Amino acid sequence: MKRKDFLKTSSSALAAVAGFMILPSYVLGKPFGHTAPSDKVNLACCGIGNRGGELLNSLYKTGLVNVVALCDVDMGAPHTLENMNKFPNAKRFNDFREMFDQIGKEFDAVCIGVPDFSHFPIAMLAMNQGKNVYVEKPMAHTFNEVALMMDAEKKYKVKCQMGNQGHSEENYFQFKAWTEAGIIKDVTAITAFMNNGRRWHGMTASGFLPAQPIPETLDWDKWLSTSAFKDYNKGYINGDWRSWYEFGNGALGDWGAHIIDTAHQFLELGLPTEVNPVKMEGHSAFLFPQGSTLLFKFPKRGHMPACDITWYDGFNNRPELPEGFGEYVRAKNIPPPTAGAANTKRYPGKIIYSKELTFKGGSHGSALEIIPAEKAKEMASILPVVPESPSNHFANFLKACKGEEDCRSSFAIAGPLCQVMALGVLAQRLNTRLVFDAHKKQISNSKIGNELLAGPPPRKGWSQFYKM
Repeated sequence: MKRKDFLKTSSSALAAVAGFMILPSYVLGKPFGHTAPSDKVNLACCGIGNRGGELLNSLYKTGLVNVVALCDVDMGAPHTLENMNKFPNAKRFNDFREMFDQIGKEFDAVCIGVPDFSHFPIAMLAMNQGKNVYVEKPMAHTFNEVALMMDAEKKYKVKCQMGNQGHSEENYFQFKAWTEAGIIKDVTAITAFMNNGRRWHGMTASGFLPAQPIPETLDWDKWLSTSAFKDYNKGYINGDWRSWYEFGNGALGDWGAHIIDTAHQFLELGLPTEVNPVKMEGHSAFLFPQGSTLLFKFPKRGHMPACDITWYDGFNNRPELPEGFGEYVRAKNIPPPTAGAANTKRYPGKIIYSKELTFKGGSHGSALEIIPAEKAKEMASILPVVPESPSNHFANFLKACKGEEDCRSSFAIAGPLCQVMALGVLAQRLNTRLVFDAHKKQISNSKIGNELLAGPPPRKGWSQFYKM
């Protein structure tokens, strides 16, 4: 080839390459790890401080969202100001109803990181308006609220995810693989435990707390949401709501979803026929107990035998461990639920007893181990390969919103688990054995227990969310 022909040909080739390289971002987005703003999920966040703020930032870190709105009943508290400053272009509200009314067309999904008792109205309005929902565990405060949310997910055909992150980590995929391979089978008993100190340990209460001045930045009336009016006290806010039956679901509602979730799903446990408070330490009509042991009895399911789950909470109410248990299993990247470095071996966890094997595990995504160690070595060569997670829990939700994945902890999956925990909370609250009819969804031996499946009537002006 002559020199000038070579240069002419080379110039044409370079121009073609240059033309190829100048492509719209949406073409380059997925292969090169960049997602264009137009290809992201527009997100509104309800609850932007404390745990709500952590959810907001975890969703943002996926690179799959545009944060378009922030909503909190205390938009001037230090824990909310940090995130307000981080997202200065997001529109701000202190009432989720106004947010939906004013800019409902501007977002695709809602993150709900508020106290347990306030999950329900926000989630129901969101689904009613066709919004996808990420909600912290437990899904809702009462058994019936969970049922209504499950129905709404199906009715409005939206993508919903409950925030038990382990459902997108190793334990989820391991439990699924081991169950399908027949390694986990014929399970007859599960021990689940959470023995760390809780906010209400050492507290007593014969009624609600005395009135205190309301902080200037807090809209106390909106904080109360569906709950009956009561005077403000700082002992109700910033996580201390977990101590009260009126607002939270205790240690079981907080940690049960991180401990028994995979067993509940893959063993197809469904709903129990009985919940029995075997032990109750420091029972109160207002606060969760200082310690409790609850026995859940699940019936035979197809080829699977009847199974009991025994739940232990309370600092001095630890279960007996089987021979060869060894060290407790600690979940990766999850700090122990204690204040400080003390009691670092008090990791929450579970023991799963089958007819042939015994397993131990921790919380969240921590992997199961066969015990004793000698048996684990014997079984090592026949254990199935556990696939890696294609996405963390937050990315899984957002990819589901985009039609790329299915939510691994959808309301259809997480709902029955939350109903199990709600029944356990009722047994703690009433300190009585509950006999449950899973077909009629009724408690047959306690009139008050049956009434509490729905919880107290919502405050005036909040009943509409129960009719969506």
